[in-house]
Amino acid sequence: MEKIAENLKTTKMKRFFTILLIAVLVGWVIFRFAAVASENSRHVFNAARVAIDQGTPIEAITVSRTDGVLREPIAVKNNRALVSGARVEKLRAGQKIGDGKIVSVSRNIDYDTGMHVVRTSGVSDGLQFAEISGNGYYVPVSAIENGVVMVVDGDVADARHVTVAAQDASVAYITGGLNDGDRVILSHVNPGTKVRVIKK
Repeated sequence: MEKIAENLKTTKMKRFFTILLIAVLVGWVIFRFAAVASENSRHVFNAARVAIDQGTPIEAITVSRTDGVLREPIAVKNNRALVSGARVEKLRAGQKIGDGKIVSVSRNIDYDTGMHVVRTSGVSDGLQFAEISGNGYYVPVSAIENGVVMVVDGDVADARHVTVAAQDASVAYITGGLNDGDRVILSHVNPGTKVRVIKK
């Protein structure tokens, strides 16, 4: 055993193990390059490579200015409704609601309820919908983040600041920042990402 231990300490043995370690590392590197080359030659699907080469697959809609209607839910009882401060800005006198219309919208808070009072005329009791109509671009709310939508610019995603005039639970009414023919991206992507539209 002592003779084996002495042989392992010699310069010759140290050189042998160093060369063996280098040979193993070089062999591993060659194996990895060969594996990548084999994958490329077999056209194995690689999502990251496809996204770089062809663009990230996205869903997008082509928008154009149009007349549309949003529906804001409102609970009416005896031609009176209570709404929160966040929703009161969506309502105005003369606005159609159910079979009737809104007569007045109080901008002051009712101290008993902490809500704004909306008075209506000719409206049945129960859940009704105040109609918000206008001419503009109607896009899904999910496509807007902090007043920004992503649009397709060539084959790249571009951030566009928009003016949201109103929105309901699912659709936003946009009055500025978009043009006819813009393709609004519905999928989540970052600005500057190469994209490929797969569904409109």
